[in-house]
Amino acid sequence: MNAILLAAGLGTRLRPLTENIPKCLVPIKGKLLLEIWIERLIRIDIQRILVNTHYLSEKVNDFVNANKAFKNVTLTHEEKLLGTAGTLNKNLEFYGDADGILMHADNYCEEDLSGLVRAHKLRPKNCVITMLVFRAKNPSECGIVELDKYGIVKKFYEKKLNPPGNLASGAIFILSKEFISEYKKIYNGQFDFSKEIVPLYIGRIYTYEVNGSFLDIGNPEAYLSVNE
Repeated sequence: MNAILLAAGLGTRLRPLTENIPKCLVPIKGKLLLEIWIERLIRIDIQRILVNTHYLSEKVNDFVNANKAFKNVTLTHEEKLLGTAGTLNKNLEFYGDADGILMHADNYCEEDLSGLVRAHKLRPKNCVITMLVFRAKNPSECGIVELDKYGIVKKFYEKKLNPPGNLASGAIFILSKEFISEYKKIYNGQFDFSKEIVPLYIGRIYTYEVNGSFLDIGNPEAYLSVNE
């Protein structure tokens, strides 16, 4: 299984920290965020990792190329941001004829991804995506899901005021090869995977809830809380 790691964001909410370094390279407890995610993907036997770049891309290039353990990491530069859906569409062939991971590199999770992989293998037959979910402290800032009794997404609320719950998408997905095949047919210039693609698959997305804490480090307060 291969993984696409989305790391091209501007990190504007984290400024001034991200004025000179991309968000994916901010330090978390002594390690860089991108380093944490690449190591965790390697630990669950991901064969190849694709990292997209845009903002301060040369710094991401230097970091990856300087680490001998990252020999299976490929970088793809976007002169203009394609959005999460556009990046996926451009790089579908990277997955080959197998399931693959699509994930954001700007969150921090204490748990590894082995539980998510196990859940995906045990997902109901009608589900073509497995989504990592967590309990959000600020639900209105997240994509909130409602599940049926089988753990399948039956409703999705993307950053709505007063959503009905706090179970949120962690923007980490395992995509089945069936989904990848479908995606080639349904993609029509969409920009955002969570906002525009996830709603099309209600009833076909299985979920795995993390046990440890999961945080979006998108603002200085959240970033400080992670490092504390």
